[in-house]
Amino acid sequence: MKLTKLIGGMLGSAFALLAVFAAPAVLAEGHGPQLMEFRVDTANLAGLQRGARDFRAYCSGCHGLKYLRYNRMGADLGLTDALVKDNFMTEGDKPGDQMKVAMPPAAADWFGAQPPDLSLEARARGPAWVYTYLNSFYLDPARPLGVNNTILPNASMPHVLWELQGWQQKVEHHEAKAGEEHGEHAKPFELVEKGSMTPEEYKKFTADITNFLVYAAEPGRNARMDRGWSVFFFLLVLFVLAYMLKKEYWKDVH
Repeated sequence: MKLTKLIGGMLGSAFALLAVFAAPAVLAEGHGPQLMEFRVDTANLAGLQRGARDFRAYCSGCHGLKYLRYNRMGADLGLTDALVKDNFMTEGDKPGDQMKVAMPPAAADWFGAQPPDLSLEARARGPAWVYTYLNSFYLDPARPLGVNNTILPNASMPHVLWELQGWQQKVEHHEAKAGEEHGEHAKPFELVEKGSMTPEEYKKFTADITNFLVYAAEPGRNARMDRGWSVFFFLLVLFVLAYMLKKEYWKDVH
């Protein structure tokens, strides 16, 4: 009986602690722009490979991944040394080097701020934030570069993916009246000029980049999750055996 109460108390404390840490995230969802739904899939190797390729093509000119090394990425993503060298490394780079950007300090004067390193962006802000950000650029004549973003207003970053997505404008919704569709279900943007991709293709494209950034923020994520399930089942079996041992040991005690 004491063992059962002890285990029950430990589980109760664990759930209470989880609720404390989860509360800020739940509360945060009610404030600010609505984030798009995003499902992390770092087990999709082909998607990670596409994300790495697209990050290199569209993002690495301004943003680095200083906590990720070329050879680690190649090993995790199933890329040969030759592929990594020919498609990701610049002249003078070595396989064990960190994936830093070759952006000079003067970039702060060009953009108003130094473009941030994105190694931990997906972990700091969340995958849904990154995914929504990549899908939330809209035309804004008041901005120096003619675009703005609902997730990060007045950012210095131009819409570098406009040729793929096209140009969209923000739609201002009125408050829903009786019998009308609620405003939060209405589309926040309207496509005014098509890009080379359809909206569905562009979402898959940005999903691949987002998943790659999730991987870059924690290269050992998949191994950790696999090991976590193994530990969970081990503890479950241990609990059953410990409970059976307790029952056997105390069966003659009244």
